[in-house]
Amino acid sequence: MSRDTGTDDPRVRVRPGRGSRPRTKVRPDWSGSPLGRVVSIDRGRYGVVSEDDVRLQAVRARELGRGSVVMGDRVRLTGDLTGRPDTLARIVRVEERSTVLRRSLEDAPGERGEKVIVANAEVMVIVVALADPPPRTGMVDRCLVAAYEAGLEPVLCLTKADLADPASFTALYRDFDLRIVSTSWHDGVGTGVEELRGILRDRFSVMVGHSGVGKSTLINELVPGAGRSTGVVNAVTGRGRHTSTSAEAFELPEGGWVVDTPGVRSFGLGHVQVSDVLAVFPDVAEAATWCLPLCTHLEEESSCALDAWAAGRGPFDALDPQESERRASRVASVRRLLRGLAVAEGAARAAR
Repeated sequence: MSRDTGTDDPRVRVRPGRGSRPRTKVRPDWSGSPLGRVVSIDRGRYGVVSEDDVRLQAVRARELGRGSVVMGDRVRLTGDLTGRPDTLARIVRVEERSTVLRRSLEDAPGERGEKVIVANAEVMVIVVALADPPPRTGMVDRCLVAAYEAGLEPVLCLTKADLADPASFTALYRDFDLRIVSTSWHDGVGTGVEELRGILRDRFSVMVGHSGVGKSTLINELVPGAGRSTGVVNAVTGRGRHTSTSAEAFELPEGGWVVDTPGVRSFGLGHVQVSDVLAVFPDVAEAATWCLPLCTHLEEESSCALDAWAAGRGPFDALDPQESERRASRVASVRRLLRGLAVAEGAARAAR
């Protein structure tokens, strides 16, 4: 029986009624579809490198949902996989991630939750300038916590070593299982870059750091022809300007990929637990089991067992002065990371 449209005018087009047949819940099995890795993201378009080393432009399947595909993801593809201009593939499935580097947004005005920076990375290169702008331990500490929590190998890359001696800064991190590379440039020629190149060879890595510390310069040195724009530091604020506006992965000539991220002014740690920080130092974590519940392990905790462990008193065995000094140094390193975590938690509470 036809619907009464209220008019006999044949020019009136009536949209057919919605059918009663439910949409099927059976979805295609994409597990055998070709694999690729996401190496760039720009306004809904995903740059993907396929298993056959073909560069593709792809869109996300609607059922995956917004924000479900991030830099570094291994994805299943369908559609046009030739990589020809004006063709699009389609991302239909995201494979399980081996690592996820994220930062919380509680300390960013007007934002909440977490932001995934990169997936399936193996190395985090924390880029710090020794001068112009001066180094800030707080940022490094937060990045270290995020790297350890994500299961990434952290590498500390010190730039502008020709302007300041790196010894005093590197001494702060002697207790960490951390590789440190110093780089500098003289007459356009970089030193120390080859050491970094060897660390990154055949690995998927990500660079993080404040604006103006030299990430783009490092990328241009590691990847000839990358063409990342470089900037200068503001003489008044001592901060660099954002020269990289979007994350992009660059293929290293000798194998491997490095992701250049836009400069960040903060690195939220709302997703990190105290136990994640203590796990960096297993001996300190074992001593912390003697602490009372909810102990912050910071200096102001008068009942914290870490001080007794470092001094060799209380329930712990007596120590010689050299071992006591070593333990005190490790406790100080842990507390520096925990202090950064406490600052992030305070910012998160203030934002609620």
